Amino acid sequence: MKKQIIYMLCATALLSSCHIYKSYDRPEDIDASGLYRDPVLPNDTLVADTVNFGNTPWREVFTDPQLQALIETGLERNTDLLSAIEQVKAAQAPLLASKLAFIPSLSLSPQGTISSFDNSKATKTYTLPVTASWQISLFGGLLNAKRGAEANVALAKANKQAVQTQVIANIANLYYTLLMLDRQLEITKGTAEVLKKNYEAMEAMMEGAINNINRAGVEQSKAAYAQVEASLSDIEQSIRETEGSLSILLRQAPQAIRRGRLEEQRIPENLSAGVPIQLLSNRPDVKAAEMSLAYAYYNTNIARSNFYPQITLSGTAGWTNSAGSQIINPGKFIASAVGSLVQPLFNNGANIAQLRMARAQEEQARLSFEQALLNAGNEVSNALSLYQTTNEKAEMRKEQVESAKKAAEDTRDLYDMYNYTYLEVLSAQQTYLSAQLSQVTDDYNRLQAVINLYQALGGGREN
Repeated sequence: MKKQIIYMLCATALLSSCHIYKSYDRPEDIDASGLYRDPVLPNDTLVADTVNFGNTPWREVFTDPQLQALIETGLERNTDLLSAIEQVKAAQAPLLASKLAFIPSLSLSPQGTISSFDNSKATKTYTLPVTASWQISLFGGLLNAKRGAEANVALAKANKQAVQTQVIANIANLYYTLLMLDRQLEITKGTAEVLKKNYEAMEAMMEGAINNINRAGVEQSKAAYAQVEASLSDIEQSIRETEGSLSILLRQAPQAIRRGRLEEQRIPENLSAGVPIQLLSNRPDVKAAEMSLAYAYYNTNIARSNFYPQITLSGTAGWTNSAGSQIINPGKFIASAVGSLVQPLFNNGANIAQLRMARAQEEQARLSFEQALLNAGNEVSNALSLYQTTNEKAEMRKEQVESAKKAAEDTRDLYDMYNYTYLEVLSAQQTYLSAQLSQVTDDYNRLQAVINLYQALGGGREN
């Protein structure tokens, strides 16, 4: 009867220990389908694509040579990215240690003694031992520690890739912001010049008593010119601040940034999002969340292995001239070997508490992974919708600008023929200015939508 109980206990321990040798697999109940929606059909998910815009190299997305130079500088000098690279190196050190844990540890500890009793002749003894210790991991403790260290390295690399993606996106955003501000400054200066000429012409006509121009009309013209002129300093200040922000991102002192023009920018036409499952391999933050889950999984296995015996073999070999009460010269070779097995029976509940904590942390990591998937899908959905919206708005804005330009020209011509008041001329001119500035903003938003989609799909992961 006792033998049967022992056999049953051994069989139970063997079966329960099988799980601790299993490597991490993604949970089957985590569904990655339907993570993001079609921007045209609000109730439908995207169809599967074989091409993913996030896999496009960043140099093919951002083709402006000066922007490419800035991105290359950022990838070489950005502080956050360099710190992430060092974090990868730091994570690789425990991995090396976990691999070396499978081989015996050796130590040399020579010892010498000189002793004398009641002024007798001193006796000299020495020991030159080499000690070896080898922990045999039969129940997955060292194996899971190594796998956990590998998952931690993968986590650090994913975090590094996420920082790299963020750096590329931030540089592109600030660069395009500068191009937008440059264009706004150019349009505003041109409008200010037109309004200045109008103001000077009206003042001359008032002095010459032409077209019944009065002082009120002249002052109104002057106020319109001053308002536009005053906005120039705000745009110039924004340019200066944006240049400073971009310089800091490149880890250099604030300075002027060489750049192209907004209307010269070209964006890729193929912006397919790819099948949802690709988010798992492309998004660095999603990959990092999954590696955190894998790391927690292996920690749980380590906590399970603590319930099983630990076997340690140790031995000592060397030379000594101490043979108990006698001194032998020259010294003789001595060797010893010890094997020990430790089976925890009652450890104040520490192992149980550790296992419960590991399981809770694994469940937290699982929830974080699921949330990362949802967040990724939402970001892709928003980026796709923004790109769709900005494209449609750009087409409509083009018509608005053309109509506003024609209205401003026609109003000016009718004013010259005494059919319109100057207030109407000013109103038409300001409408044209507003439409032009809005068009610039739309162009910028369109570029920004491309950046957002590229980042949301995990683009720019590698140089």
